[in-house]
Amino acid sequence: MRKRIVAFRRLNQEQLTQLRQHYDVDFFEHHEDADSPAFHAALAKAHGLITAGLKVTPQLIDSAPHLETIASISVGYDNYPLATLNERNILLCNTPDVLTETTADTGFLLIMATARRAIELASWVKDGHWKSSIGPDLFGSDVHGKTLGMVGFGRIGAAIARRGSLGFGMQIRYTMASPKPELEKELGAQRLSLQELLATSDFVCVSVPLNADTEKLIDSAALKRMKPNGILINISRGKVIDEQALIEALNTGQIGAAGLDVFEQEPLPVESPLPYMPNVVALPHIGSATHETRAAMAQRAVDNMLLALAGSNPISPVNPEVLTRRASV
Repeated sequence: MRKRIVAFRRLNQEQLTQLRQHYDVDFFEHHEDADSPAFHAALAKAHGLITAGLKVTPQLIDSAPHLETIASISVGYDNYPLATLNERNILLCNTPDVLTETTADTGFLLIMATARRAIELASWVKDGHWKSSIGPDLFGSDVHGKTLGMVGFGRIGAAIARRGSLGFGMQIRYTMASPKPELEKELGAQRLSLQELLATSDFVCVSVPLNADTEKLIDSAALKRMKPNGILINISRGKVIDEQALIEALNTGQIGAAGLDVFEQEPLPVESPLPYMPNVVALPHIGSATHETRAAMAQRAVDNMLLALAGSNPISPVNPEVLTRRASV
């Protein structure tokens, strides 16, 4: 009897064909399918789950007694109950590497757009206000030669720092990461405490994973340490920043601006003031949202699933201890 895979969103026909050569596949394409009886009936028989954007709860895991592997089409895995997966010996895989450069592009887009007030001024032109040369009240800030502080210095953080250092002559500072001597040599990066970085950086770019240590890491106290004209960029997870504290800091001029691709609640509630604030650039979580990168992420998930269900080591396991336990049985 062939094993069964539930695929939830973001697979193309070629990828589905690749899976169906080896396994039975139930494909659910739409977000609302997650609440359907058909989805839950399929999950009850599934050995593998490929998913993007699905909140996987312990209760959902309990409803899938045969589940062996989850292949997430993402880098972050805060949507998954890792402790429950480990208890059940369920392997979780993610998709690092393939979205690094694209997400770094988005991070630097936010740096440029906030500093030069690009979204605000483009709307100003569309609204017919451009009657003469702009004055100082609409001037932006330089990016070149400024100090870029990276909160988190993994693959994506390093890729953003390269753009800043090599492309714009920025001084690179980093924190919330182990020492990176190679990057220090390559980029002239300097490792600081979080407090030092906040106080000395013109741009503070957050790229840490969300966990118990980083939730609301950038709170009211942290924002008060930033420069009055400092710009905060968040491409990690929304809950890393205390959103209410950020709104207050932006309203009072405690910091200069914010560029945000992620939020505490997504999509943003209609009552949120953030999209309407002139010193905020708010994007709808587009960090990896290009045709090329999303296809590559889905392919990595497919490859992870095929390897895992065949009894081989996948390319990017999140909880490799499950593989160790399986090997010892």
